[in-house]
Amino acid sequence: MKTTVDLPDDLFIAAKKRAAELRQPLRALIERGLRAELGRGAGQRQAKPRTIRWVTVAGGLPPGVDVASRAEMHDWLRQQR
Repeated sequence: MKTTVDLPDDLFIAAKKRAAELRQPLRALIERGLRAELGRGAGQRQAKPRTIRWVTVAGGLPPGVDVASRAEMHDWLRQQR
């Protein structure tokens, strides 16, 4: 599969040089690096579980609005203008 990736110029130049030193295409160097990074992700870099802080406010439906009736909701909205 083909894709486009934006890299900083210095990183791209260093990668091209390294690929040339290894006498392999840049594609192979990038593929090997991605496989190594993704392979270690399972055991070594597990993210800590995050606590979700729920923000709630008082509210609800305005009196007399029936969400089952689209026409009533539109009427209520028109009255609010």
